[in-house]
Amino acid sequence: MQALIEVVLPVFLVIGFGYAAVWRGLFSESAVDGLMVFTQRFALPCLLFRALSTLDLGAGFDPALIGSFYAGAVAGFLAGLLGARYLFGRDWEDAVAIGFCCLFSNSLLLGLPITERAYGADALAGNYAIIALHSPFCYALGITAMELVRARRAGAGTAGLPTKVAGAMLKNALILGILAGIAVNLSGWTLPVPIGDALDLMVRAALPAALFGLGGVLYRYRPEGDLRTIAFVAAVSLLLHPAVVWGLGQASGLPETGLRSAVVTAAMAPGVNTYIFADMYGRARRVAASSVLIGTAASVFTAWLWLAALP
Repeated sequence: MQALIEVVLPVFLVIGFGYAAVWRGLFSESAVDGLMVFTQRFALPCLLFRALSTLDLGAGFDPALIGSFYAGAVAGFLAGLLGARYLFGRDWEDAVAIGFCCLFSNSLLLGLPITERAYGADALAGNYAIIALHSPFCYALGITAMELVRARRAGAGTAGLPTKVAGAMLKNALILGILAGIAVNLSGWTLPVPIGDALDLMVRAALPAALFGLGGVLYRYRPEGDLRTIAFVAAVSLLLHPAVVWGLGQASGLPETGLRSAVVTAAMAPGVNTYIFADMYGRARRVAASSVLIGTAASVFTAWLWLAALP
């Protein structure tokens, strides 16, 4: 209970403030849109750039950490894909979008602040290593699967698939921030002090503003229909994914710090990017939107349980 009060609850209270502010008309939906543009296109890319430009890449990118987390993510994607198709009778395009909901945990807006509050800023190297690959990996897998399904349905070839996948990813500001940070890190270049200080100002605004904005965005996502499918997505995201990561991390001898980062990140609810993906293809949008809302609410309790179980 102490972990719930001191670690998990403050993060969700900020989200709740954003939700309540929009609900009561104190913060307009257009203001939420502006806030999310600021965080998603500017502040959060600055945070990722700053973190990855100074991260010890050799220590952070532990193969056991990356392998455990992403094997769990793929297991979640396959469970969502096959469950949607064979348990709930959705067509293959809907099934891919639902699989993406089970794949893309909210590693940045939830996993990062909860890990920091639970274990301190020095414990975040594993989180940043996961986040550096998260959007590129998940979008590459999701877009590839969707385009293959569409090509098969249309009887078309897949010759242009790599270009389409790369183009979609390089339009994402978060991915650009990640790539720029890694490039600076590998170059050994040190940022001038004024630029570093300016980035630090942006970084300090990133997570609080993003959490508040997330609350406002969630207000739009009313849970409607498909409740069995939504419950299935929440179960895969909040229970199956972290359980697979836990088991593989233990089996591979993942150090305690890395295990914490991997399991906490895996235990987070589907991120808003799952709705963006569903909306991009016009498939399973209601399931994606409601899964973000219900999964985020449920993760208040499941995150506490996983924190209690971790060493």
